Amino acid sequence: MRTWRTLTEVPSDLGRTVVTIGNFDGVHLGHQHVVQRAREAAERTGAEAVVVVTFDPHPIAVLRPEHAPPTLSTVEGRLALLAEAGADDALVVPFDRGVAAWTPEEFVQRILVDALHAAAVVVGANFRFGHRAAGDVAFLREAGERHGFVVDGVALDGGPQVWSSTYVRNCLATGDVEGAAEALGRPYAVAGEVVRGDQRGRDLGYPTANVVPEGVTAPADGVYAGWLHRHDTGERLPAAISVGTNPTFDGERERRVEAYVLDRTDLALYGVHVEVSFVARLRGMTRYEGVEPLLAQMRHDVDRARELLVP
Repeated sequence: MRTWRTLTEVPSDLGRTVVTIGNFDGVHLGHQHVVQRAREAAERTGAEAVVVVTFDPHPIAVLRPEHAPPTLSTVEGRLALLAEAGADDALVVPFDRGVAAWTPEEFVQRILVDALHAAAVVVGANFRFGHRAAGDVAFLREAGERHGFVVDGVALDGGPQVWSSTYVRNCLATGDVEGAAEALGRPYAVAGEVVRGDQRGRDLGYPTANVVPEGVTAPADGVYAGWLHRHDTGERLPAAISVGTNPTFDGERERRVEAYVLDRTDLALYGVHVEVSFVARLRGMTRYEGVEPLLAQMRHDVDRARELLVP
């Protein structure tokens, strides 16, 4: 995927394109559906490319930072998922108060007409843009008649399934990783480098990979079954995953994602970049009175994770 970080990076000789616009946080099934519709429009019109336009940072983080939602995907993760969905190119607009002040007509002229030479624009039916969100799909259609592009506003109710980044965030906030996966079309995942922790899991016989998520939110505190994917070797390993602060041991307040690869004590993972994906929630986080009750529960958690993940 070609990626442009400013309008000036877009090639001046870019041909006609089909453009889709949005924050695309998490790239859930609704986002994927919009990109697929754009792909179909490109094939019908013979456009050169499907271009996604997204923003960094999230507009709310600039305009109302106190209300900024937890992030579901980094910009790079978002672009990779959009490429998998069918996008050819991406324009990542550096969002600031200057961009926020553009009128809807300025947005259309600068991005859709001058930079991307849009032949068609595909967006969600509730898409809003421009200063004070004054632009909508109806405005886009009027602008398209003047500038020579057609507009497709795609309903994203998903039928019985909710297609919404807010819905995914709400699922994760309650530990409902199964619900999040249904909306995303894949298990929710966090990625980061494995760092050295206090090695308490190793002392208990369950060595864990201590992962610091890069720029995204983790699910609610609890224990989960899921997978650890090593980026260095490509291995995908079944794991029991703890998210939280280890309340059985006093003095720990840092929230952690710790993955125990089932039945493996030989892995050397410090410094390795991994992805941890969440398949099912096993239980909430509990404080135990001593090590023995904790160990009994850990054995049970591992057995349940094995039943879910290992054929």
